[in-house]
Amino acid sequence: MSLVIVDTGCANISSVYCAFQRLGVDAKVSRDLSVIKNASRLLVPGVGAARQAMANLRERDLIATLQQAEQPLLGICLGMQLLTDRSEEGDVDCLGLIPGQVKRMQVGDLRLPHMGWNTLQVEDSAQNHPLLKGIGEKDYVYFVHSFAVAPSDTTLARCNYGSDFAAVIGQGNKLGAQFHPERSGAVGARLLQNFLAFNG
Repeated sequence: MSLVIVDTGCANISSVYCAFQRLGVDAKVSRDLSVIKNASRLLVPGVGAARQAMANLRERDLIATLQQAEQPLLGICLGMQLLTDRSEEGDVDCLGLIPGQVKRMQVGDLRLPHMGWNTLQVEDSAQNHPLLKGIGEKDYVYFVHSFAVAPSDTTLARCNYGSDFAAVIGQGNKLGAQFHPERSGAVGARLLQNFLAFNG
């Protein structure tokens, strides 16, 4: 099994890399097209703004390669948002791999960004999804974001901060987590382990 962390130029890749090392997986960090195409698993990390991240992917000629990926692919935080159709943050087209629009969170009097620990609510339709095996309703995960995807039929788990948003999404071999698994302790490690076992 070969795991490649795609070098988007917009991520704290070292913390993601170390999270897999703790699981005994020696991931590669790469922007090389041949390395990415030949990987058995792809992870798309991201921190920052969607417009800059998409510009980086375009500059590195990675967009078509990611859109055509047939292996299991997981996007985390901004990386999840990049899997959708479009982001209101910077008004930019994304990869279009999972239907959805990224919009500024509507949180009432709460502060943005949504930063810290919050609980997941697994969708009834996703109770047996392999990415969420062993992850329960009361499990806490760690978020840092101001934009989110509204719940839809691709939502595997949701969270509430002022209003509901998609915390985990999936369609076919493409998966996304809005939270940071690498900062989410045992629950985050379990999700990463589940991804490593996921066959798409």
